[in-house]
Amino acid sequence: MASRIGDMVIDCADPELMAAFWSEALNYRIFARDETGVAIRGATTSPDILFIRVPEPKPAKNRLHFDICPTDRTQSDELDRLLTLGARPSTITASGSWIVLQDPEGNEFCLMSQQIPAEPSPFHDA
Repeated sequence: MASRIGDMVIDCADPELMAAFWSEALNYRIFARDETGVAIRGATTSPDILFIRVPEPKPAKNRLHFDICPTDRTQSDELDRLLTLGARPSTITASGSWIVLQDPEGNEFCLMSQQIPAEPSPFHDA
């Protein structure tokens, strides 16, 4: 037996802002919210992502980050889309076929050049 990731939890100052950005970036949907944060969900095989409100600011470079891949467009076209959604270029210089960006709260992530298939439907049961 092995373990699987059930949820990915991201501490943040503004769960609504983060959930809106990442649900648009990943084509996920918001499926739950309460006073602690907001949860988004993709396909039935994908972990949920929970954005939990914390008072502390992000202290330094992330120790863990997402590598995301375009599903239906070039890396350049996806870069334009992500920047329109609120991503920002990072001061970290990429050294390969990826571009380092930051989400609206400054968390680093990489936009890869490799195109991969979109997640299968349907979403998790609510």
